[in-house]
Amino acid sequence: MARVANGLIGVVNFVTFLVSIPILGGAIWLSTRAATTECLRFLQWPLLAIGVALMVVSLAGFAGACYRLTWLLRLYLFAMFLIVAALVFFVIFAFAVTDRGHGQVVLNRAFLEYQLSDYSGWLRDRVSDPGYWARISACLRDTHACKHMARYVRDPNTGLLLPESQDMFSQRDLSPIESGCCKPPTSCGYTYVNETLWNAGAGMVVTDPDCVRWSNDQQVLCFQCDSCRAGVLATIRHSWRKVSVINIVVLIIIVIFYVVGCAAYRNAKMVENDESFGMARMTKAQPSRFQF
Repeated sequence: MARVANGLIGVVNFVTFLVSIPILGGAIWLSTRAATTECLRFLQWPLLAIGVALMVVSLAGFAGACYRLTWLLRLYLFAMFLIVAALVFFVIFAFAVTDRGHGQVVLNRAFLEYQLSDYSGWLRDRVSDPGYWARISACLRDTHACKHMARYVRDPNTGLLLPESQDMFSQRDLSPIESGCCKPPTSCGYTYVNETLWNAGAGMVVTDPDCVRWSNDQQVLCFQCDSCRAGVLATIRHSWRKVSVINIVVLIIIVIFYVVGCAAYRNAKMVENDESFGMARMTKAQPSRFQF
């Protein structure tokens, strides 16, 4: 029975090791999905740490089951409890900080626009820190976050390629980064020249501080705008929501196998105790060879 219990613990740990792979995959996906997440590397570190810890602990538990190392199995169960608690906290935290924040519909525009005030305090505070945002905005510039916005149409009369018209641009489905960082807010009333070149028009208003932060300098654009910060958070919110769903499924699987592992460990200890008690009784019951 002890061997069966240890074998079951070994199987549980092997499955747990496989489960850790999606967690690591989610962290890697967050770090490589887009320039935004590459610039906000703090987002995937907790998930990456949990995935690595789960993988290491699973291997330790597998070794403890194979070699019947009781102390290692105890360490495994304790570490797994901490990992489950950390994953529960991470899932709750991720849903809590991404609960708020949606793009706003603009009249006669297919794309959405974003405001920093729509997002939770923790995320908003992160991107509002001047030192931290300086690194993020520099990363956005270095990764050319706006380089894919340019589109051209062929003039039927001359055959030349010309920038698309403002009406065509208004019907584009822009990403949150493109909408928030690569153009001024629509409410400012800038005159469209091309995707990343806008001139101050006669009807320009400056009630929004982002209106004066906009620059036609391609290294500046609206990278210092609150709309850009909001666009970054919109992208992160979308990514975290996807990863959190995966984490919930993984968490359910881990909890199930953790309970099975605890039961198998308890049964193995009971069998070992019964065997030890039985051996002690047999030894006590054997007559001494020197008894007459």
